[in-house]
Amino acid sequence: MSIKRIATIAAFTAIALTIFMLEAQIPVIIAVPGIKLGLANIVTLVALYILSKKDAGIILALRIVLGSIFAGNSMVFLYSAAGGLLSFASVCLISSVLTEKQIWAVGVVSAIAHNLGQIIVAALVMDSPALLWYLPWLIIAAVITGTFTGFSAQFAVKSLKRMRLR
Repeated sequence: MSIKRIATIAAFTAIALTIFMLEAQIPVIIAVPGIKLGLANIVTLVALYILSKKDAGIILALRIVLGSIFAGNSMVFLYSAAGGLLSFASVCLISSVLTEKQIWAVGVVSAIAHNLGQIIVAALVMDSPALLWYLPWLIIAAVITGTFTGFSAQFAVKSLKRMRLR
């Protein structure tokens, strides 16, 4: 691995981790547990399109591990890992079919898969299939937040690629 690649992955990870930690400080204003913007996913999506799937996966994994260490909660790791892995697998599949003009749709798929992974783990950990009743609300929220993060990533990718050409 080259020094430039390591530095790039480190910079993307630092940005994603900072966003993750800042977002964790925002008070929840919705009564449904588990709903948040998922702003750190913007960095993962940008890395997927600017760098590579492998580098985006490394950045995501580092953010999940470091985020749960800094949050000081092992449950954060469990939920983030489940959501992150399902989300990443989904975006790796769909990103090969969709263009850079459709990153917003990749963001939606990512958010839905992330919420699905988290709710499944929550139902298993708490031994309560009744938690799956939250799924329709989580999917609605995922469509909204995923659209926002997807369009944000799409704008960032377009801007970064334009900057590289100059």
